[in-house]
Amino acid sequence: MAKLERLDKVLSNMGYGSRKDVKSHIKNGFVKINGKTVKDNTIKLDPYNDKIHFKDQLVNYREFIYLMMNKPQGLVSSTDDPLTKTVIDLLPREYLIYEPFPAGRLDKDTEGLLLITNDGQLAHQLLSPKKGVNKMYYVEVDGYVDESYKSNFREGIVLDDGYKTLPAELEIIKADMISKVNLTIQEGKYHQVKRMFESISMKVVFLKRISMGPLELDNSLEPGEFRELTEEEINLLNNC
Repeated sequence: MAKLERLDKVLSNMGYGSRKDVKSHIKNGFVKINGKTVKDNTIKLDPYNDKIHFKDQLVNYREFIYLMMNKPQGLVSSTDDPLTKTVIDLLPREYLIYEPFPAGRLDKDTEGLLLITNDGQLAHQLLSPKKGVNKMYYVEVDGYVDESYKSNFREGIVLDDGYKTLPAELEIIKADMISKVNLTIQEGKYHQVKRMFESISMKVVFLKRISMGPLELDNSLEPGEFRELTEEEINLLNNC
């Protein structure tokens, strides 16, 4: 059976104003339900199936949003920062009303896959080390990455503060003066990938996250671009 919600609560939750503002809008005849103007703010409806129009614009009601962003360098992965632009600043108002946040951080100079959502439960599921969700990064390293390093990463790397990371998987794409590798980890410690390579006396010169669990970065997205996840992608994340 569909869950019914009060009209004023639905519109307020969708960012159309405070409860007081919304009540005034309804009283002034700005709201229609299924084509009929309503002036009673206490009326209950099914927000997923009843059609709500506010000032003749259809209200697209949903509880959660899921956005895949190809994070560019130079932005911080937070909802607000007094000193610099954040990834949230790239979103239009239609998404801001859901109060989204990045599910996990990427360093300011790191780019790649960033999930932005307002689904706290899913974010916790993806980020908790206990869940064992893989995060894969494409890394360019200053120096020759030898095959022997694979076992080092697989055993766990001791960082500069003495913390030993969980086992990580190193895939060497090209070993050269600037080596190219993929690194898969299950944690998200501060500057973790950079610090892991620093622990073996190597410096990361480029870092890009390319996947989180079953979610892979859409290569058609340019840095700074984003799109909504498909239903299939959302289901894969919820089941990982």
